[in-house]
Amino acid sequence: MYLGCVALMVTSGLGVAAPAGARTTYDVVPGESIQLAVDRAKPGDTIDIAPGVYRESVLIRKSDLTLRGAGDRTVLQPSTAKATHVCGLGGHGICVLGTDAKPATNVRIHSLTVSKFTKNGIWASRTNKLSIREVTAVANGNWGIAQERSLRSEIRGNAARDNGDAGIFVSNTIDTEAGAVNTRRTVVMDNLLAGNRIGVTVRRLRNLYVNNNVVTGNCAGMFVVGDEGVPRTGDLTVRGNRVHHNNKSCAKTARLPRIQGAGIVLTGVEGATIASNAVWSNVGTSPFSGGIVLFKSIVGAPNTGNMIQSNMLLANRPADLANRDTGTGNVFSGNYCRVSEKAGTCA
Repeated sequence: MYLGCVALMVTSGLGVAAPAGARTTYDVVPGESIQLAVDRAKPGDTIDIAPGVYRESVLIRKSDLTLRGAGDRTVLQPSTAKATHVCGLGGHGICVLGTDAKPATNVRIHSLTVSKFTKNGIWASRTNKLSIREVTAVANGNWGIAQERSLRSEIRGNAARDNGDAGIFVSNTIDTEAGAVNTRRTVVMDNLLAGNRIGVTVRRLRNLYVNNNVVTGNCAGMFVVGDEGVPRTGDLTVRGNRVHHNNKSCAKTARLPRIQGAGIVLTGVEGATIASNAVWSNVGTSPFSGGIVLFKSIVGAPNTGNMIQSNMLLANRPADLANRDTGTGNVFSGNYCRVSEKAGTCA
């Protein structure tokens, strides 16, 4: 197998030489292995993946690495061969895995498609400064793009469509009970989330931004999820999103009742700002149905001290704003809407 690679060179009066620590670009074409290029790469290297379909899962356990495709023309799908590493065995497309002592840092996954994996399109755990941009995650069995135990992430300009659960899922941890993690300003921005169970799920996190996303055609647009853990979920911003027509119906699960027609739902959250969002035509008959909905968490933890302000809400049913919780200190201010359910007045 041939893997083309080009080292960045410097020129001097004595000739041309590759400097110590030179960064290398590996070119991978259809029929070659992306994983082999990842295994050979050193920190600072880039792997350019040519247009084509690559039937493999890719495991990244190192830092300062760029995986770059040609947009929708570079497609990763499940292999028909027996999986050889933990990512493939788990049913994921691309995995970025660090450790508590040594997080995978400055990994960039840009401009490619992950499709039809039985679990998650992209799965990241214990990362720092992870960048996922211009990725399409479509028809994966669980989450499209997902991470846990990760800080300072940028999930921006992606499309997650028709995934079994959330299009984008960000969480403190998925396998233990713990308080909310301070993400140090993770950003979920400028993404398209369509046709999933939930467009975006934020679970047990603090200090992050969910801004300027388009969220449509899901059973629920966004869930911001907390519980009684300490610290609580909160100190986050959901701003400038367009959340509309999330009217699919999804059956109940062990943790949640049936979901349908839900725009932005807060459960067990404190000190969040939900501002300047356009939320319209989310219609359903589930407990979460409505435009912006406050609902007690699965363990009964209330929403407290949240600011819901300057949102435009139209044609959501049964209500544009709905406070179905007993928490205190939640402020509804300057929202343009028509129907309010125990959530203050509409402008």
